[in-house]
Amino acid sequence: MSVPRAIRMAFQAIETGEGAGARVRRSIGTPKLRNFSPFLMLDHFTIGTGAGFPDHPHRGQETITYLLSGGVDHEDFAGNKGTIGPGDLQFMTAGKGIMHAEMPHENPDGSPNVGMQLWVDLPKKLKFCEPRYRDLRASEIPTANVDDGRVTIKVISGQSHGVDSVKDLAYTPVWIFDITIRPGGKVQQPLPQEWNAFAYTLDGTTIFGSSDQTRPVKKFHNVVFEQKGDYVEMSVPDNADEEARIFLVAGQPLDQKVVQYGPFVLNSQEEVYQAMVDYQSGANGFERARGWQSEIGKRMAF
Repeated sequence: MSVPRAIRMAFQAIETGEGAGARVRRSIGTPKLRNFSPFLMLDHFTIGTGAGFPDHPHRGQETITYLLSGGVDHEDFAGNKGTIGPGDLQFMTAGKGIMHAEMPHENPDGSPNVGMQLWVDLPKKLKFCEPRYRDLRASEIPTANVDDGRVTIKVISGQSHGVDSVKDLAYTPVWIFDITIRPGGKVQQPLPQEWNAFAYTLDGTTIFGSSDQTRPVKKFHNVVFEQKGDYVEMSVPDNADEEARIFLVAGQPLDQKVVQYGPFVLNSQEEVYQAMVDYQSGANGFERARGWQSEIGKRMAF
């Protein structure tokens, strides 16, 4: 018999400054939520003209960027360049080392660029793999329609109601869904057992749970679920004024120590210290960082 997952906690993500002029609502990687393997950080970001994330390094993790509106350019020291637009994703594996920049578009209407960025830990054996990118375009993402069309699920990664995602995009197993629930809609989304899972509420008010175990959650909250259970139940009342939108993610926990210093995520203090030395000296994966400057990073007005 299937068992619903209970809520461990739910809390609001408070907006703060980050990078150069960006605004973020960070919920994972804060005092409220740490040691939530394989997840290291979750930012709901808003970046406008003259802001962004200029040249910076990474080692030992993957970043998943999901753009909700606007456009973001990226460029790295290996000559990789690209742009993601509304509904697109970029999966970046830093591995042994990468230096890159992520900069927003200047939209004709002056609107900001809004999205989600999730940092996922890499298994110890893959910490020093070669860097790589995987892009997923909005047009490639399959959808599942549930509850007579009252629920739409974009299956970014994983499986939902008979719909499979198109490809594996990260080394660490993760399931990612963008779920819209209209008034009167209800859905039960199965998740792999024992995986850690959370839901970030983007719009509206979502009712989590069923029968006498329900909890309404407004937008900009992170809802963290217990590991036990088979599915998450979400609904929106018939009389709701607006639909709800939820970013639901589950990931396989990694049984390993996490030592993080900014963009370096390793398994010991010695490895973190070595990453800093390698970056400063341009060695062991950071050879191309010496003297490199991105073109898009030059947009910043200092």
